[in-house]
Amino acid sequence: MDLVPLLAESETKILFVVADGLGGIDSKGRGTELEAARTPNLDRLAKQGATGLTYPVAPGITPGSGPGHLALFGYDPVKHDIGRGVLTALGIDFDLKPGDVAARGNFCTVNSDGEVTDRRAGRIDSQEGARLVKMLRNIRLDDVDVFVEPVKEHRFLLVLRSKKEALGAQIDNTDPQRIGVLPREPSAGDDKSQITARAVSDFVEQSREILAGEEQANMVLLRGFAQLPQLASLREKYGLNGCALAVYPMYRGIARLLGMKVVDCGPDLDSEIGALQAAWSDHDFVFLHFKDTDSRGEDGDFEGKVAAIEELDRAIPRMMELQPDVIVVTGDHSTPSAMASHSWHPVPVLISANTCRVDAVEVFGETACAGGGLGQMLAKHLMTLALAHAERLRKFGA
Repeated sequence: MDLVPLLAESETKILFVVADGLGGIDSKGRGTELEAARTPNLDRLAKQGATGLTYPVAPGITPGSGPGHLALFGYDPVKHDIGRGVLTALGIDFDLKPGDVAARGNFCTVNSDGEVTDRRAGRIDSQEGARLVKMLRNIRLDDVDVFVEPVKEHRFLLVLRSKKEALGAQIDNTDPQRIGVLPREPSAGDDKSQITARAVSDFVEQSREILAGEEQANMVLLRGFAQLPQLASLREKYGLNGCALAVYPMYRGIARLLGMKVVDCGPDLDSEIGALQAAWSDHDFVFLHFKDTDSRGEDGDFEGKVAAIEELDRAIPRMMELQPDVIVVTGDHSTPSAMASHSWHPVPVLISANTCRVDAVEVFGETACAGGGLGQMLAKHLMTLALAHAERLRKFGA
């Protein structure tokens, strides 16, 4: 639905707090990680507001972080299927050109048989990742310029730019998304992508040779091949002057793609809160991203994810000192530590505002939220609800 005709002028402010991979499952008889965590501040917001569960894409569909975040901002993730490569490129301020093909890369570990034993190469630090990227910059391909940039830890960016024929981006991931198997061969989904597939195959083979002497990061995995799309900005779509506070480049890239101002905020939650306080007066929509809940979930670390949730809870009072008219707390997807991966399980959400119809939920957790007043809904409708609670939408129809 086009909301532009319904947009109303307002001085209200909206805060979106996104705990990446927030949702979980009960695997230890203590409930989910969110339910096991001590969260008095989140519980207070839940008690004062309305709660529910969201499906980032659709019931039963496991989302990537890109689709999960696009849905939270009210963009249909099925209609706008944006590859991770583009988001990574924008997140590190790479000057991506129309026609470029970008991919998110991981340094990984393979055994003597070439099978993946660690998709993240032991989460090498960013300094080590930058050293390895310098090595990959020696790669040369026929008729294609190659750009390799460090991102964070084991992650890097690959961009291919054609010197002659246009490139396509319909390329299957080489990342098998599991261990104990060989990396996948790049496969083209259309004729224009055949050139890209050959270039990717050559890049991977040269990478293998260059990294052969490394103990941990001795191979690369690629995923999220994509080209720069055109999307309406947050201002064009919702009349909002948006600001993003995120440490990881991909989430900064999503925000930049949607026209938000991306603020440098340091390496941790404490510095994010400081940046939030500094930016608050200049914006009417602020997105704060918290990564550790997802990282600990992907590591299979139940206690670590509990601790991350409790860290976020302790920061809530500092956020509320800013007196947002609407605060939304949720995740972009579920990452149960029992599965050590993203999952299809719906994500708990709370909205707290003076305009809320308060439900009977008194704690913020998956089981409680399943009975909340917001019900279970597609995440793409969350932004509309936030705008309504901020009194930024007029009546529809006579």
